[in-house]
Amino acid sequence: MRYFSRKPYNYLSFLTMNQQPTSESNEATRFGGFWIRVGAHFIDSVVMLIPVLLISFLFRSVNPAANETEQTIIEFMDFILSLLVWWIYFAVLHSSKWQASVGKKAVGLKVVDENGNRISFGRATGRYFADFLSALILFIGYMMVGWTKKKQGLHDMIAGTYVIRSENA
Repeated sequence: MRYFSRKPYNYLSFLTMNQQPTSESNEATRFGGFWIRVGAHFIDSVVMLIPVLLISFLFRSVNPAANETEQTIIEFMDFILSLLVWWIYFAVLHSSKWQASVGKKAVGLKVVDENGNRISFGRATGRYFADFLSALILFIGYMMVGWTKKKQGLHDMIAGTYVIRSENA
């Protein structure tokens, strides 16, 4: 039996490993709502502030720009580097034994697949990049967490994931 009553279409199934369900259907599952997830993201932003700024400072120190064109290229490369740092942070932690970023762990949330299992690095990567689609459509993809039955944002639906309250919280 599946952990949740309805399985969404998994657009990223080619990135994930086949996993068998570990739990019976759990009606008492508590999903992470909008505001607690906003709080978790705020904590993640604070945690990542120093590493991202430090990497940016070091990158710009090693690659000084001589003119405006080089400055534009350096800024673009700095943006790409920051994007990679954030991607690694979320993908590694969401697919780790924690099943959560530092912010989600702090507020007692974790990311699971439709069977309640830990997600793979590939699925966590897809979920991270699907975040951009949630933001691109005027943040409606994030707001969906507030009105969907299982508190899924668009990025959760695309990746086939759920954010639930951890049993330890």
